Amino acid sequence: MHDLVIRGGTIADGTGTPRYTGDVAIEGDRIVAVGEVPGRGHREIEADGLLVTPGWVDIHTHYDGQALWDPYLTPSSWHGCTTVVMGNCGVGFAPVVTGREDWLIELMESVEDIPGAALSEGIEWEWESFGGYLDALDRQSRAIDVGTQVPHCAVRAFVMGDRCLTETTAGEDDIAAMSDIVRDGLKAGALGFSTSRTAVHRTKDGAVVPGTYAGEQELYGIARGMQQAGHGVFQMASDLGEQDGDLHWMTNLSRDFGVPVSVNVFQGDSDPTSYRRVLAGMAAADAEGARLSAQVSGRTAGLLMSLDGGLHPFQSKSAYRAIRRLSRAERNAEMRKPEVRAAILAHEDRPLSAQAKLLLQGWHKMFELGDPPNYEPPRSASFAERAKREETTPEALAYDALMAQDGAGLIYFPLLNYSDYSLDPSFEMMQAPNTHFGGSDGGAHCGVICDVSLPTHNLAYWSRDRTRGSQLPVEFIVHKQTMGTASLHGLADRGRLAAGYRADVNLIDFDTLGVDMPRIAFDLPTGARRLIQGARGYHATIKNGVPIYEAGEATGALPGALIRGPQGQPTA
Repeated sequence: MHDLVIRGGTIADGTGTPRYTGDVAIEGDRIVAVGEVPGRGHREIEADGLLVTPGWVDIHTHYDGQALWDPYLTPSSWHGCTTVVMGNCGVGFAPVVTGREDWLIELMESVEDIPGAALSEGIEWEWESFGGYLDALDRQSRAIDVGTQVPHCAVRAFVMGDRCLTETTAGEDDIAAMSDIVRDGLKAGALGFSTSRTAVHRTKDGAVVPGTYAGEQELYGIARGMQQAGHGVFQMASDLGEQDGDLHWMTNLSRDFGVPVSVNVFQGDSDPTSYRRVLAGMAAADAEGARLSAQVSGRTAGLLMSLDGGLHPFQSKSAYRAIRRLSRAERNAEMRKPEVRAAILAHEDRPLSAQAKLLLQGWHKMFELGDPPNYEPPRSASFAERAKREETTPEALAYDALMAQDGAGLIYFPLLNYSDYSLDPSFEMMQAPNTHFGGSDGGAHCGVICDVSLPTHNLAYWSRDRTRGSQLPVEFIVHKQTMGTASLHGLADRGRLAAGYRADVNLIDFDTLGVDMPRIAFDLPTGARRLIQGARGYHATIKNGVPIYEAGEATGALPGALIRGPQGQPTA
């Protein structure tokens, strides 16, 4: 008798092949049969009318601190994720010199907008080496699996101390030490190494993060350590969307050391077609023996502005600053007064940087998000265009949007992937060769971004709801966020519904699948804030054969674990 049998569901097995009706039998943490299962189960779930998929594998998260206190890694697990990979973009918490822990926390707070107070309260530092960090993670019970990467910033700081910020060129001894640390971290169980080469990522003092402009010899030395370990992906946050000069060394590194390279790629407004050149360059590099791939997103890199969050158009106005520290109820009461509204909306002559002017007054790119959220609004819905039609000002529209829902309203600012007011570039990138679904940033950007719902959004929007352009088949979306993402890190034991594979399964009511409106919650350690977003339509999420959510409620089961290194493909 099987432990669990899922009966009569519509199976999208993760391979991209057409859906079919069938059963899934599970014993222990493995699938033992898919198709027609005559044997009974100790428990059976009737899945007629439900879509049955593998659990989602999210390869771009920042739960490096949260994984030490939150067994559910929310919101990712709410959205059907059964595996997440963290340690992206070069930031993380190991290795660390004793006494320098706060420096890594400040860096994470500055780069990824994770409240430092929450990290300080939630992390019990029990390690120095990356292997020690893995051991600390391994001691935690958890609902889903988590994989890690060795972060360049922490490695460089560990080896070079304060020189990690001031010296672009590392010495031979520095490079050798970094290479050894990365090699040992991978041998201990990391899935890859990550770095940042974007000017956007800055320390709290405004300097670019360690390693941003590291020389090729440093990068090749790290790749040598990865080669010695025998596995690992070289992950990178980069300005490749604006300039593709890094493609040369990426190609050499991947080809010469046998290391796959994965880099985030978006459409940027300053050069809206550059992503095509980057993807073409990656394809050409692969033809020369390299293995380059892009992490792409199914929607924009979108900022969410709110009164309780980290950004909104009135935050520097003197009239708003006078009330910003009031409680939400008191602030809302003040902002409903006509005289306060008039004062906040009044023009103030003050110098703004080009970036601040874009973010605070970029009315052409600001939209009321609404409920349910619309992530592909037409240009006509922007505050700039609405103001013309409605004979008002963009500022007044923004004010009303923020005050909606009793002061919990949200303004949507699609920063990347939206130069033409369409998600067609995402559509193009999602289908391109050499791309993996990424970009959720789960656990990060707590005050201004909430893209952790991407797995749910991708399936519901691209396979059912999109009306402004082409849709994508259910089987394609399921494949890209299961087998497609798992394959990047060599996690060949998951992402497919077939005998021998891990019993990671989502049961989905496809007709009702969707995302809730994001909201601010104060549920991090110390009561720190974060943006969260719920999901609808998940009948159950099963991890290693054990239901961890049923009807949207956590079961209390914690069958997940730390992943140590690539996982081989199972035999039936």
